[in-house]
Amino acid sequence: MRVLLVGNYLPDRQESMLRFADMMLHELLAAGHEVRLVRPEPKVGKFPSPCKFKKWLGYIDKFLLFPRRLRKDAVWADVVHICDHSNAMYVTHLICKPHVITCHDLLAIRSALGEFPENRTGWSGKLLQAWISRGLRSAQSIVCVSYATTHDCERVLQIPKCRLSVVYSGLNYPYSPMPFNEAGAYLSQLGLDHERRYLLCVGNNSWYKNRLFSLRLFEKLIHQYQHDIHMVIVGKKLNTEMNEFIEESKIGDRVTQLGSVSNEDLRALYSCADGLLFPSLQEGFGWPILEAQACGCPVFTSNRVPMTEIGGDAAIYIDPLSPETAAAVINSQFPSLQAMRAKGVVNAANFSNEAMRKAYLEQYVRIIS
Repeated sequence: MRVLLVGNYLPDRQESMLRFADMMLHELLAAGHEVRLVRPEPKVGKFPSPCKFKKWLGYIDKFLLFPRRLRKDAVWADVVHICDHSNAMYVTHLICKPHVITCHDLLAIRSALGEFPENRTGWSGKLLQAWISRGLRSAQSIVCVSYATTHDCERVLQIPKCRLSVVYSGLNYPYSPMPFNEAGAYLSQLGLDHERRYLLCVGNNSWYKNRLFSLRLFEKLIHQYQHDIHMVIVGKKLNTEMNEFIEESKIGDRVTQLGSVSNEDLRALYSCADGLLFPSLQEGFGWPILEAQACGCPVFTSNRVPMTEIGGDAAIYIDPLSPETAAAVINSQFPSLQAMRAKGVVNAANFSNEAMRKAYLEQYVRIIS
């Protein structure tokens, strides 16, 4: 089968979406199919310009220049797979070509509709999300990464069930438990004491990642429950408000910010952590949950979908709005963390790349037929 994958514009640095497209490319090639991955090239957008104009120059690359190449490349393919729903507007160039879109979440669309007052969308963002919505509504087939996302597509976009299906994502890297001695060497290179207990946080400062809540919860564990534990933060550096909280609550000597790390560094961090703290308010899937579980790391995450859908009975669920009750739950679960490690590995195995690849190939065959 000839499959054309449509990926994301590199300057946008949407790392999770870039990883998903690369994962699909790897899996389909491994199965013996002919696959090409195309994405808008930074032509106009590469010219030096003030930051405020970068977005608009990128729009020229993505929406004026790329469609011509997409139409040309689509002639070769049996099926076109748009790997990120935020590129759903490209379906207007694929009317006569079998195509499928992976929808990861509707958070930006819901924000543009005013569902999240804490995350306001400007006028240009509202126009863009309306354009994406129209593309999704006219798509031949939409694959959602969770049932939670499927329900949003039905409720928000009024897309009929017959055009929706669910295919869980696999892992974008072969995460697995790393032996303690080996992991300790990685932690030492990161400047961490591998004998020190810590909770791990992975993510960025987006409103729904709830990072300030994580710090408030951590402060409760230290001061109220007297736990001798640290926090290691991977991803974007904390913002001013978060750093001010750390200073005011006097937990600075317990918090380490690492920034971006390699996949093997992250595997080591998961393998040695007392738990992953992932109190997200909204997600489409929640890759860190599976990554952590695949490494035998206990997971503390929100008692909301899709976290409960992905974590199954192998995660510990907390209220992401109450640091007091969340800290109490985590405190009560510390004695049983070892049992959670084995359960997590079993749960993560249910989300295999092989199953994902097989499900997408079934989707391709269905829409081609």
